[in-house]
Amino acid sequence: MSSVNVEMVKCACPDCVCVVSLEKAVKREEKAFCCDECADGHPEHNGCDHAGCTCHG
Repeated sequence: MSSVNVEMVKCACPDCVCVVSLEKAVKREEKAFCCDECADGHPEHNGCDHAGCTCHG
């Protein structure tokens, strides 16, 4: 049986479309986010500023 090594995951922010590597992800409460803005829940309603993503919390 082979094991699966997941290296890339979708950002845990529900509105975000970004995919982030687990190595570079911002981790909060066992979840992986693409940036601090998403990880903090967009307190100022700022987006993650990644191309093509419109999340603002």
